[in-house]
Amino acid sequence: MEKAFYIIMIFFCLSNLSFSQGEFVIQNKKESDKIRFKLIHNLIIIPVEINGVELSFILDTGVSKPIIFNFLNITDTLSIKDTEKIFLRGLGEGEPIEALKSKNNIIKVGDAINLNQDLYAIFDSKLNFAPKLGVPIHGIIGYDLFKDFVVEINYSSKYIKLTNYKRYTYKNCNKCESLNLEFYNNKPYLYANVKIRNKVSPVKLLIDTGGSDALWLFEDKDLGLTSNEYYFNDFLGHGLSGSVYGKRSKVEEFSIKSFKLKNANVAFPDSTSIILAKQFKGRNGSLAGNILKRFNMIVDYRRARITLKKSKYFKNIFNYNKSGIELEHNGTRIVKERAEGKVANLVSDKNLNGVSNSKVVLNTNYKFSIKPAYTIVELRQGSPAHKAGLMIGDIIISINNKESHNFSLQEVVHMFFDEEGKRIKLKIDRNGQFLIFKFKLESLFKKKP
Repeated sequence: MEKAFYIIMIFFCLSNLSFSQGEFVIQNKKESDKIRFKLIHNLIIIPVEINGVELSFILDTGVSKPIIFNFLNITDTLSIKDTEKIFLRGLGEGEPIEALKSKNNIIKVGDAINLNQDLYAIFDSKLNFAPKLGVPIHGIIGYDLFKDFVVEINYSSKYIKLTNYKRYTYKNCNKCESLNLEFYNNKPYLYANVKIRNKVSPVKLLIDTGGSDALWLFEDKDLGLTSNEYYFNDFLGHGLSGSVYGKRSKVEEFSIKSFKLKNANVAFPDSTSIILAKQFKGRNGSLAGNILKRFNMIVDYRRARITLKKSKYFKNIFNYNKSGIELEHNGTRIVKERAEGKVANLVSDKNLNGVSNSKVVLNTNYKFSIKPAYTIVELRQGSPAHKAGLMIGDIIISINNKESHNFSLQEVVHMFFDEEGKRIKLKIDRNGQFLIFKFKLESLFKKKP
C-alpha cells in the first residue's frame, strides 16, 4: 500500500538575483558517477560536501541555488565567506525572510565538484526538515547540479547518476516516454492531463522533486481545475514565507502521454499562499514526489528533455493519513529497558539456629537509553484523533501496544495510512501524565453539502 506524506514544499524566488557561473565537473575518466540516495517521505536525500564538510541535502528541481538551513549554525564550520544580506520570499502568507548570500564555495556531490558556487544560508529556525523527516537535513540543491549533467534518477534502486551531457548516449527504450521541458526562472515544467468530474484538462506543472505531495493544482474554474465534492481542508506545509493551507482531494486520473494514474492525490492550496508561484501565468501547479517516484527518469536540461519509465512504485495505491495526526521527531526521551541476559548472585544468610544457607538469586538488569520522542504538532479538527481527545504536544509512548521508540518516524506515521476501520491505540505522555486513547481510522472523503 502506498503511504503518502505532506512535508514542507518551498518555492524560492531568486530570479532577480545575479549569479556567478561556476560549473560542476566530474573528476574521473568516465565523466560519470553514481550516488546512492535515501528516499524519505518521497524526498531524495543525497550526500553533499561543502567546503570539506559532509552534509545531507534534498535534491530539489524547484530551487535555483543551494540553500543551507543554518539552524545548527553550521556556517561557522563551513567557513562561509564573501557574504551579503538579502531577503527571500516564497510560499505562505508571511513576510520575506533574511538570508546570507555567499560566493566562492567548494561543493562536491560524489565525484562532481564545483569550485566557485554561490549558496544561501537561512537562519530561520522554522525551516528545519529534520523533525519532519526524522533525519538531519542541512539544505537543498537543484538547478546548479542539473544544468551541468544528464541526471538519471532511479527511484527503484535509489541512486542518481550524473553524466557529462557531452558524453551521454541515449538507449532505445520501448517502455519509455520522452517529453519536452520548458523553463522559467531556471525551473523545469512539463505538460500533463488531469481528469476531474469526467473532464480532461491539460496542465502545465513545475517538476518539484523537493515536494513530497503527489500533485498541487491552482484552482481555476474556467479550466475546470477545482476540487470535486469530496475533499477536506488541511494544513499543506510550511513555505518560505509561512504556513500553507488548502483542500485535499483526488483526481479521477492523472496522465503523462501513455502513462495513467487513477485516483491520484491532489491538493488545492489557498490562493493567498501561492501569489508568488502564480506570477508565472502559464503554470497550473506542481508535480511532486508521490507521483515522480513512480517513474525512473532521465532529466536532461541541456536538451530540454525528460524521459520516463515506470518504477516499482508505479502501481502503489494513493492514500492519505486517516488519523488527523502530524508528528515530528521532537527531542528525546529517557527510556528504562531490560538489558540482555540475567546476572546470578550467590546470597548467604543464617537461619534461626545459626546455620549458614546459600542460594542463587537471578537479578534482571536494566539500562537507561536515550530514545526519540515523537510529538503531535498538527491535529486536524474533527479527525478521529481529535475526537478521541488527543492534543497538540502529546508525546506518543506506544502505538498498538508497541513502544514507539522501536520504530522510525516514518514507520510510526505509516500506521496512520492504513485501511479505514483500522483500530489505533495510543499511549501518550501529556505533561508527565500517561494516558490511553483509542480511535478508528476514517475515510476522509465525505460529500460536502
